[in-house]
Amino acid sequence: MRPLDGVLRSPRDVTVEWLTGVMGPKVGARVVDVEPESVGTGQMGECLRYRLSWDRPEAGGPASVVVKLASPDETSRATAQATRSYEREVLFYRHVAGTVDIRTPHCWHAAFDPATGDFDLVLEDLAPAVQGDQLQGCSADQAAAVVAELAALQAPRWNDTTLAGLDWLQYRDAESVEFVAGLYRGVLDGFVEGLGSLLEPGAIELARRFATVIEAWLVGRGPVPTVVTHGDFRLDNMMFGPAGSRVAVVDWQGPGRGDPAADLAYFLGSGLTTDDRRSHERDLVALHHRLLSARGVEGYGFERGLEGYRFHAFGGLVMAVIASQIVVRTERGDAMFATMANRHTQQVLDLDSESLLGGG
Repeated sequence: MRPLDGVLRSPRDVTVEWLTGVMGPKVGARVVDVEPESVGTGQMGECLRYRLSWDRPEAGGPASVVVKLASPDETSRATAQATRSYEREVLFYRHVAGTVDIRTPHCWHAAFDPATGDFDLVLEDLAPAVQGDQLQGCSADQAAAVVAELAALQAPRWNDTTLAGLDWLQYRDAESVEFVAGLYRGVLDGFVEGLGSLLEPGAIELARRFATVIEAWLVGRGPVPTVVTHGDFRLDNMMFGPAGSRVAVVDWQGPGRGDPAADLAYFLGSGLTTDDRRSHERDLVALHHRLLSARGVEGYGFERGLEGYRFHAFGGLVMAVIASQIVVRTERGDAMFATMANRHTQQVLDLDSESLLGGG
């Protein structure tokens, strides 16, 4: 029998005894009843909400929590194991979340079993916050609130040399450059074949041109500041609450250390419609710079940040090509990846980002 604080294998493992074991000592009360309901099965994990009853309601235990588990789909589960996605999310909540200022759900429990690939997170239920919709896009005001959270992630550990000691954070090195470049080229034909009917012609052409210079992009541009990165900083991973509340950022399966412009370009490139991005892009990049400066970051001028933003406009295209081919396919997933590819293509073209790689 597993210990009460062991790793959950399936929703059946979420019992009053297990929840009391991991939450009771922190609350000072026992869970006496749980009512599960599905939140949804994503492409890389399964989420359920559990409504809780406590023997001492006055102790202030939460009325509900969200439990995140390994995907029941074997393809997605194997992908997560190969990319260490589940392990990284557990380690982020254990070791990094408390050292940065970005709004994330409170984590009651985080565990990972390297032998089986199982993991679990018991997280604050952010309801009535509403998940962003990548297909619909967000408003300029919502984007500004997200940019504020990005600065809150980046500034506290700006150029923090101790990040290099967290070897589970993703980081570009020669081995990863070779791997990602090979993977991109290896799945590109499948991406075009599978999503071609949803892709604009320019997206296919850019994706093929980029395959010839992807190594130069992955190696990066000169010395840049190092910050904690999210790795999938897109609208579907943002939770928008009532007016006046902060945006919460979820899905920390790809945290890393890298260029502060990467997450910004990735979010703005497809988090807004192309027309809205064109109208508000420069103001939002300037906002990012001002917020970093207000948090004490020095030596990172607006023009430097803008060049980094242009350089990283390819990030969403890379994600769309690769991720669409290594997770379980769904109708919405196909639409989302195609939208990413189309919007980021326009971002690259608008910013003349190819010229930074010697092309264009």
